[in-house]
Amino acid sequence: MPDVRIGHGFDAHPLLAGRPCVLGGVTIPSDSGPLGHSDGDVVLHALADALLGAAAAGDLGTVFGSDRPEWKDASGEALVRYVRELTDHPAVENVDVTILALRPKVAEFREAMRANIAALLGTEPARVSVKASSGNGLTDFGRGAGVAATVLVLVGESSAS
Repeated sequence: MPDVRIGHGFDAHPLLAGRPCVLGGVTIPSDSGPLGHSDGDVVLHALADALLGAAAAGDLGTVFGSDRPEWKDASGEALVRYVRELTDHPAVENVDVTILALRPKVAEFREAMRANIAALLGTEPARVSVKASSGNGLTDFGRGAGVAATVLVLVGESSAS
């Protein structure tokens, strides 16, 4: 049986007026964006967390904690690249992203996010799914106070060899 692993990641940030809104490495026009120690890109942060989980290599807070000044204002892309290196570049078989937010609306940016995530992971966009849900207003995310993302990733043997 092949060596495959599943990782799950989650990240959430409040929205702050006047802050850039970057999700999945794509800048989305919005009057507010996620507030965080780094760029607040909950999609790529959750992806990095999922990759760490698949490798049993810790979690986002341990590797990139707010007590680490070198990661202040870092891009989500930089976090994912670092985790890929740290985990020996596993081959990514599948990525499933769910964004939880009332705003910003992400439908028209979905394909750009898929392409960007695939490029970061060295895979094809056909292996990356990006979905969004408001949760019908049942959480602060669904009421517009913040944005969250969950990511499930399936990885195989290292693609670095």
